[in-house]
Amino acid sequence: MEAKYISFEIIEKFVLKVLVKAGVPEDDAKIVADVLIQADRFGIDSHGVNRLKPIYLDRLKDGIQNPVTRFEIVREGPTTTVIDGHFGMGQVIGYNAMKLAIKKAKEFGTGISVVRNSSHYGIAGYYALMAVKENMIGITCTNARPSIAPTFGVENMLGTNPLTFGMPTDEPFPFLLDCATSITQRGKIELYAREGKKLPKGWVIDINGESKTDPDEVLADLIAGRAALTPLGGIGEETAGYKGYGYATVVEILSSALQQGAYMKMLMGGVKDGKKLPYPIGHFFMAIDISAFIDPEEFKKTTGNILRELRASRKMPGEDRIYTAGEKEYYCWMERKDKGVPFNKELLKEFRGLCKEYSLEEYLPYFEE
Repeated sequence: MEAKYISFEIIEKFVLKVLVKAGVPEDDAKIVADVLIQADRFGIDSHGVNRLKPIYLDRLKDGIQNPVTRFEIVREGPTTTVIDGHFGMGQVIGYNAMKLAIKKAKEFGTGISVVRNSSHYGIAGYYALMAVKENMIGITCTNARPSIAPTFGVENMLGTNPLTFGMPTDEPFPFLLDCATSITQRGKIELYAREGKKLPKGWVIDINGESKTDPDEVLADLIAGRAALTPLGGIGEETAGYKGYGYATVVEILSSALQQGAYMKMLMGGVKDGKKLPYPIGHFFMAIDISAFIDPEEFKKTTGNILRELRASRKMPGEDRIYTAGEKEYYCWMERKDKGVPFNKELLKEFRGLCKEYSLEEYLPYFEE
């Protein structure tokens, strides 16, 4: 992909100003901007600043997401919290929910927060890493608009439903497994559409169970219910698609049943009485204090040894590297920290539009091709 790189400092300032002009309080806007930009730092461009307009700003305009977040604790125990986000900014809700889980873990060894009535919270790994920075194991998951078909089905029933784990190590980077329970997810399809690329076969199926490869068609058909993503493992049982289907279901339960939240088709949004409906997404957060079990440095050493032994194992012919989760993200940051965020032509055009719409014309030169 041909790209223009724009410094993280410029992008962070711009995103923050746009969010504030859209009505998000400055302290909350800083959290939202940091979560979005963290995705770009890690090379997870499907969830980076390219989603500022289509996911967040457009939903604020449509009135299906609130710029001012009302974070309400509706039930609480020594190690647990149930939170209602009242359709506020998902990143703000997620940040504060994980902070509560970490606080309780410091006192009792484990803390769990569950959330209902939230919104899209960006990359799940951000919240797992919050726990890692405190020498804890971080776990989080979230449901989402239906897009995955169950094994042997063609109807989109489950969200992409990431199940995410973060663990500290004695290496320069933590172990971070942050991935959807589908083969791909909507954000990556949006990225393929921006780049004019066809999707690989097996990622998406139509109502007849046949693969679809046109990303623009797929994005429309997912909303209309004419297409569905395949779970991890792929179509049917032969390549164990039932495993991804099963894990997606686990996430759906943890993101709804504990907090009396919405699930599956209830997350579709839609229109009622002429008004658009929000996507009442739910989240699950868990922090585990390693010091309640073992000295954190010993844990980090053992974890690091496991990862190093995996990378040092015998390679497949023609391959010279084995990676462990979180490693590529670290290397991406090492490459991008001085270069900045990559913008293709479509994204540059979109951001020029934001400059004009939000009266930030002083930033226009940065987004010229």
